[in-house]
Amino acid sequence: MKVLFIEEFLPQEMLGLMWVSRAIKDAGHEAKALFLPDTKWVQKLVEYAPDVVCYSTTTGMHMYYADINRKVKEVLPNVLSVFGGPHATFSPEFVKTPGIDAVCRGEGEHAIVDLLDRLRDGKDINDCENFWIKDRKTGEIHENPQRPLVQNLDSLGFPDRDIVYEAAAIYRDSDRKVFVSQRGCPMPCSFCFHHAMKKKIYNSRNGEYVRKRSVTHLLEEIKQVRAKYNLKFVHFVDDIFNLRNDWLDEFCERYPKEIGLPFDVILMANMTTEEHVKKLKSAGCVYARIAFEAANDHIRNAIFKKHTTRQQLLDASHWIRKHGIRLGSLNILGGPGGTIEDELDTIRLNVEAGVEHPMVSLMQPYPMFEINEITQEMGYAISSLDEFPVNFRRTAPMLSAHKHQLENLHKLFPLAVRNPWMVRFLPKLIRARWMYRPYLVIFMLHAEYLVAEQAKIYSSAQGLSGPRYWTWVDFVYRLSTKGVLRVYQTLFARFARRFANAERQIQVSLQMGDERVVAHMD
Repeated sequence: MKVLFIEEFLPQEMLGLMWVSRAIKDAGHEAKALFLPDTKWVQKLVEYAPDVVCYSTTTGMHMYYADINRKVKEVLPNVLSVFGGPHATFSPEFVKTPGIDAVCRGEGEHAIVDLLDRLRDGKDINDCENFWIKDRKTGEIHENPQRPLVQNLDSLGFPDRDIVYEAAAIYRDSDRKVFVSQRGCPMPCSFCFHHAMKKKIYNSRNGEYVRKRSVTHLLEEIKQVRAKYNLKFVHFVDDIFNLRNDWLDEFCERYPKEIGLPFDVILMANMTTEEHVKKLKSAGCVYARIAFEAANDHIRNAIFKKHTTRQQLLDASHWIRKHGIRLGSLNILGGPGGTIEDELDTIRLNVEAGVEHPMVSLMQPYPMFEINEITQEMGYAISSLDEFPVNFRRTAPMLSAHKHQLENLHKLFPLAVRNPWMVRFLPKLIRARWMYRPYLVIFMLHAEYLVAEQAKIYSSAQGLSGPRYWTWVDFVYRLSTKGVLRVYQTLFARFARRFANAERQIQVSLQMGDERVVAHMD
């Protein structure tokens, strides 16, 4: 069977797609990827003539992919369309959308192979586990149960990077590549998908849900990637890199000897010790991110369920800076019950901690997430799913009296952390609704500069020098490159609207610099 993944360009290569592709190819099937925007995508679709077309979508992008799928069905009416990712997992009723044949909930490696094997052998697919499937003859929806979680992550092999790198040179040629050592997270954060996946999709406990690859398996993957592709910096996207002391000890002892490349991580403040930071520094860590989320104790712990104290955040931050590692923070504005003063206090906490690379998003009460239930119980109105923002760093779906102030503050947040003198002027600066777009431009430019700063640290750790690695030169290079991409994006969007429904515009978002997505990619 031939499978085509249609994906949008994102800030980094997609590990989920790579792992599913590995399973598909290991089972004897074919797989290719096609990235949008691409003005020749329909031509490429027809030339490849897939049996199955797959999409992975978040809430906010789901209608965009539904429109793309309608065009696919016009050209290839017999192709089986399968949707996966967060929106399909937590809103499986999406399968009722015209043109969609199935949605996959949760882990897809074994599920997609089962589906493809049945299609190849001419067997019934309606009872295939992990899928909600629409009967092509009757239209009946078959809601199938979940198969067990994969417990031995090493058994999945290495992610198939070829499928992405052959389709998109921008990922192949990048100095930094993405790796992950675990699946699942033990924390109950109300705004995160993990608690919903663990309890509502799999009804599992932490011992079954939180899994770790062996250090040997992870290091072997990095070695293979370095041998085949350009690799100078390693970007780990584990939600909590310091989850297990024994694993961290082995990693920090072996990584500098066997790999020796600079890397970055996400740490959990209430699990972090100074000894962790010292070991990570000696292993080659140059950048570490801590999830602050909110300074207000009630919002951070009662609403967001972070279970961290302000002192733990400050201690972890102090140790990171003390040992010469760049400090990044993850923050969320718009927690239900919060005030503008509470959001300003989050900026002050970042300043107090000495954060060098602040990242911030707007709270999104996604379906089945506990924060959705909390928000509604508190009486807040929420936009419909089809009106959720494509990018959670643009607008907030929760309706409130100070929504425009919150969105303006969000755009000025990183700049204010780096320039604390601004904080006292923020209440006035965020009042004007019409300043949203100017602030958005400032936000995007500043984000690119922070990334250029980060790249300079990576380069210095590698001993790379010369004008190309100067911060301002890299900053200008990034702007010029992405400027071309955004022009291309606009042209593609105009092309795409030719086949979109009259009442709906297709939105195409090239989030190439979205560091919050990079930090919390799953």
